[in-house]
Amino acid sequence: MASSKAVGIPVLVLKEGTSRRRGSDAQNFNFQAVMVVAESLKSSLGPLGSDKMLVDGFGDVTITSDGATILEEMEIEHPAAKLLTEASKAQDKEVGDGTTSVAIFTGALLKEAINLLDQGIHPTIIIDGYKKACRQAIDVFEKMALKVEPKNRKMLTQATETAISGSLISKYSRKLSEIAIQAVLKVASKRNDIYEVDLDNIKIEKKAGGSLDETSIIDGVALDKEVVHPAMPKRVENATIALLACSLEVEKTEIDEKLSFEDPQMIKKFLEAEEGLMKGMVEKVIATGAKAVFCQKGIDDVAQYYLANKGILAVRRAKKSDMEKLEMATNGKIVNTIDELTKKDLGKAGLIEERKIGGEKWVFVEKVPLSRTATILIRGGSQRVVDEAERAMKDATSVVRNILRKPAVLPGGGAPEMEAAIRLRTEADKIKGRRQFAYQAFATALESIPLALAENAGMDITATLSDLRAAHTKGMNNSGVESRRMTVSDCLKSGILDSLLVKTSALSTATEVTNLILKIDDIIAASKMREPKGPPTEEY
Repeated sequence: MASSKAVGIPVLVLKEGTSRRRGSDAQNFNFQAVMVVAESLKSSLGPLGSDKMLVDGFGDVTITSDGATILEEMEIEHPAAKLLTEASKAQDKEVGDGTTSVAIFTGALLKEAINLLDQGIHPTIIIDGYKKACRQAIDVFEKMALKVEPKNRKMLTQATETAISGSLISKYSRKLSEIAIQAVLKVASKRNDIYEVDLDNIKIEKKAGGSLDETSIIDGVALDKEVVHPAMPKRVENATIALLACSLEVEKTEIDEKLSFEDPQMIKKFLEAEEGLMKGMVEKVIATGAKAVFCQKGIDDVAQYYLANKGILAVRRAKKSDMEKLEMATNGKIVNTIDELTKKDLGKAGLIEERKIGGEKWVFVEKVPLSRTATILIRGGSQRVVDEAERAMKDATSVVRNILRKPAVLPGGGAPEMEAAIRLRTEADKIKGRRQFAYQAFATALESIPLALAENAGMDITATLSDLRAAHTKGMNNSGVESRRMTVSDCLKSGILDSLLVKTSALSTATEVTNLILKIDDIIAASKMREPKGPPTEEY
């Protein structure tokens, strides 16, 4: 509500119940919310970071240190904090890693911005300074980056191990890294000296039971399904495969209807006609020479019987995504009706076999002609372990993909952030006016990453910061926090590596979110909608 005293008449501008915050009140309202979220994620950064236990409304428990998962499960309501959540999700979707760094760095930038605003520096000057400082920091990253051969297994292993070292399953980081590298290289294709990787071609399946050591990669597709009929073969070699998007059933009408028979013979004829229809469908499949059928919809009992009699393996109700992967792996074609199916549409696989995994039956399609697909089967002692292993595997495959896309790595442990901070402070001394304060604030915020790593490792923060600054001032650019040894060391020699693409993306994303929040000086929140009144109740 707003009023005008010029004519002495109140003027209603906003709807009754609408709340409004302006100026510093609006800024503090946003800053504090984002900083609270950043602070909650800060302790989960690095190999010695803490895990979070997240309990949803149904009582399901998630234990993880993965930033993207934490933000998603927190169900944040604050509008400014939601901006951070959305940015972190975009970071996760684009490069698959660095979400925790985005949150921590955004919180640090806003914390420094509060100090600048208290000194009377206008938000526009801070925003402009942050933008230019970010560009210069990224230039520092790119000059520090070590160009690598995209398929250098040693570098890829070190980078993936660094990415998943902080999770519950860090003990198995080497094995999971090797599997992730093998899977990504299998689906990667090279065009004009640039690698293209579609991670959707890597299917990650998980099954509790057993050990993480039993996690394996399958050269083909694994389906959480079983062969539909006990009389069907459970193993087929050199198989030709029919992929059906339709059902092998008598189609039901969209409206309910009943048939009445006065003569029992008519019932017999009706059932025989239905059976004949099913037999005709199966004969069309048999005529193509198919030895296996994967159906996206149902398979009637009669159809199952005829298929089993002909020694054809069949799987029903396969997911659409699995059908698409089978199509790609076997070089077959999904058909929408039986009448469309021809011999040319059949896919091929060297082996189709039903096996028991954790007490359940799965169907494996292996030795496929095309290596553009792979399945990673994750095992683990409990559901929470396999869930965390799945998240770690997604991070690992993303890191490998990023290095193939942009074959350059940086030393980890906060080394690039520390180097950029030193350079920005030197640059700030050359700048006239208040923008130099924004550069200095950006440099201080950059130091939040190595300091968080040191704090989570139980190191002395003041001593660590002093050691890092001294090392980088002396030209030891690769010096960072080696958490497990609780020391400052050359992270490049220690094999602690980060993808250049992830680092630059995280820096850009955090700066954009910060500047977006800094630009807000007015928050107008409409009143919440009231639930409509229900019908009046009668009392008896």
